[in-house]
Amino acid sequence: MAYTITADEIREAFSQAMSAMYQQEVPQYGTLLELVADVNLAVLENNPKLHEQLANADELARLNVERHGAIRVGTPLELSTLRRLFAVMGMQPVGYYDLSEAGVPVHSTAFRPVDDEALCRNPFRVFTSLLRPELIESESLRQRAKAILAKRSIFTPRCLELLDCFEQQGGFTAAQASEFVQQALETFRWHQHATVDYDTYHALHSEHRLIADVVCFPGCHINHLTPRTLDIDRVQALMPEYGIEPKVLIEGPPRREVPLLLRQTSFKALEEPVLFAGEHRGTHSARFGEIEQRGVALTPKGRALYDRLLAEAGTGKDNLIHQHHLQEKFKAFPDSELLLRRQGLAYFRYRLTPTGEGHRHAFGPGDDPQPLIERGWVVAQPITYEDFLPVSAAGIFQSNLGNETQQRQHGNASREAFEQALGCSVLDEFALYQAAEVRSLRRCGLV
Repeated sequence: MAYTITADEIREAFSQAMSAMYQQEVPQYGTLLELVADVNLAVLENNPKLHEQLANADELARLNVERHGAIRVGTPLELSTLRRLFAVMGMQPVGYYDLSEAGVPVHSTAFRPVDDEALCRNPFRVFTSLLRPELIESESLRQRAKAILAKRSIFTPRCLELLDCFEQQGGFTAAQASEFVQQALETFRWHQHATVDYDTYHALHSEHRLIADVVCFPGCHINHLTPRTLDIDRVQALMPEYGIEPKVLIEGPPRREVPLLLRQTSFKALEEPVLFAGEHRGTHSARFGEIEQRGVALTPKGRALYDRLLAEAGTGKDNLIHQHHLQEKFKAFPDSELLLRRQGLAYFRYRLTPTGEGHRHAFGPGDDPQPLIERGWVVAQPITYEDFLPVSAAGIFQSNLGNETQQRQHGNASREAFEQALGCSVLDEFALYQAAEVRSLRRCGLV
């Protein structure tokens, strides 16, 4: 039997199905998609050069399908099963994020495609967090949470059967792939019925809202899906006109000529009706809408400069003042592709122009690409950052947990424990970007 369905096709089908489901569950997400599409169209119409750059870099086709989601799980078994599930879609765990530094009792990774072609096709990402029960201060509450989590299965029996089948066969038929998408989707669906009584929910919620979100429901409901915009400042300004209340600050770096890494904003988490065990009616707040603007991936040297400047800038309470302050601080960070390349601050993908192809004999391994770029023989394109920022991720988490300050959780990063729960090591994002740059130089004959 031929298992001809590719991981890219399954990932594409799944991300579209999840987007359709989330649009039904959270109607404001649909409004958000309309807003982002309107802004992106206006940006491309008013900036032909950007349109051309995106088209040449194969970024344009993926723009409208691009999404990232976020989920939270409670046990190592749930996390390792998700690793198997996402592997079917060609998604691997990249990076380790310790959000306990920001008072959020989880650590995380991002499941995403890693190959150039797969990223061009559909760069779907799922930021996946695992609860750290050791950060629950109350011993009795900690044991209660563990007992509740031990009783649930967030995957349908058929989904688990299909995972076993995939691993034994080494692939899916078209019918199996279609069934897998539908079965896997059930894991991420919102459930209005909690698995606990209200008193238990309230006790966990009082410890930390996120703990209640992870522990008290039958699945790891998707808590946001994020479209990618080309102008996040415009989206932030327009959100109220679309009936959406934005969070106060845009997270991440300031607006620049050459965008860096990742900027994010969102609308506040929804208060949703929940029926607790014992027929007690209440509400739960967890799901929200988020928008992102992606820029160039930074080298370790660039990331160190970025982290230092962001730390020096701090945070504010007014977005306009905060963004102005960020821009002042980030004057120390070069804002041209030439300087970013020369100073080794960011990663680039190189390709030969038709003229360059005709002059391959004139250059060789080890040659500096810059003179070839100036001659029009080589084009350097910024490599899009495909990952997340711990500070931004934590900021989005906290800003949507309510305006009150949550008690800070204390705990050291535990990457080893996370990878043990995951069942494999996480990939190093810097190594992935470096490899992509080197591959492109090799194709040009410069390595």
